[in-house]
Amino acid sequence: MTLRVGMWADATSEQAVSFAVEAERLGLHSLWAPEAWGHDALTPLAFLAARTTSVRLGTGIAQIGARTPAMLAMSAMSLQALSGGRFILGLGTSGPQVMEGWHGVPFASPVQRTRETIEIVRTVARGERLEHGGRIYRLPLPDGAGRAIRSSAPPVDIPIYVASLGPANLRMTGELADGWIGTAFVPETAEVFLGELRTGAERAGRSLAALDLTVPVSVEFTDDVDEAAKRHARGYGFTFGAMGSRDKNFYKDAFDRQGFGDEVAEVQRLWLEGRRQEAADRVPVEIGHKTNLLGPPAMVKDRLRIYRDAGVTTLRAAPAGKDLGARLDTLAGLIELVGEVNREGVTPAS
Repeated sequence: MTLRVGMWADATSEQAVSFAVEAERLGLHSLWAPEAWGHDALTPLAFLAARTTSVRLGTGIAQIGARTPAMLAMSAMSLQALSGGRFILGLGTSGPQVMEGWHGVPFASPVQRTRETIEIVRTVARGERLEHGGRIYRLPLPDGAGRAIRSSAPPVDIPIYVASLGPANLRMTGELADGWIGTAFVPETAEVFLGELRTGAERAGRSLAALDLTVPVSVEFTDDVDEAAKRHARGYGFTFGAMGSRDKNFYKDAFDRQGFGDEVAEVQRLWLEGRRQEAADRVPVEIGHKTNLLGPPAMVKDRLRIYRDAGVTTLRAAPAGKDLGARLDTLAGLIELVGEVNREGVTPAS
């Protein structure tokens, strides 16, 4: 296993598309299109498929429940055809605020819903007749006029990655997925996530090395490391305060399991009381340091070794810079450092 560099995708402006094209030229491995409550994750990748030739194109993530599993399979097969086999279907459950407030879909049994969605997508993509007797989905509908249908599109392989944070979802990811879309990740406490992924993988008779383990990092080359870390830490004020409810915030829970429980609980409390600046200031600077690649090249290179040795295989990078040229310089610097670290040798994940 070696480290690879991916990047968040944007196709909403010609400048953003030009950046993606130039990033591919530099040797970027993959582009990942997000989906929240703005643009969807699939349409931008179709546009980028026409403007690129080699970079992998992944959804990061397509929200489970926002589309029927069969529709998701159809979209994935279309993108695989349009991209010449470069598409990765990244899935995630999002959260109750988005699914119930935006899509009007109950946020119930998210792990089971993910499992059944994967099973259905793979059934469709293999060219088999769609019959599924799950707890969430029954296809065809019992006592209805429907019948088991086989896709009219040619069978195709669809790599499926899953965004997961909680233990049960991590184990399911290890069991079924081709890759993990991680977040809230500190490499020094990687076993909080990888232990559960490994358990799931071994349950399926394979090793953790079968999965592409992807995690996000902001990348900023700077001599003022403390200022950058503080700035990035402040961004987590919104994550802990607004990305979930008082009782259920998956990101807060993930950092709790990594040893930041008291600190992130206080950040959430301040945010929910309307004291947002105080909440942002209360985020531990250590979180800003350890979830990103910040500092001069030698320091970033040391951090890359820690990610590599933890078992990470793909970094989903957000390169810093005031303009397109500066961001490309940051990305080029990262890709160069990753190449140097890879040439040193790798300690593979078990």
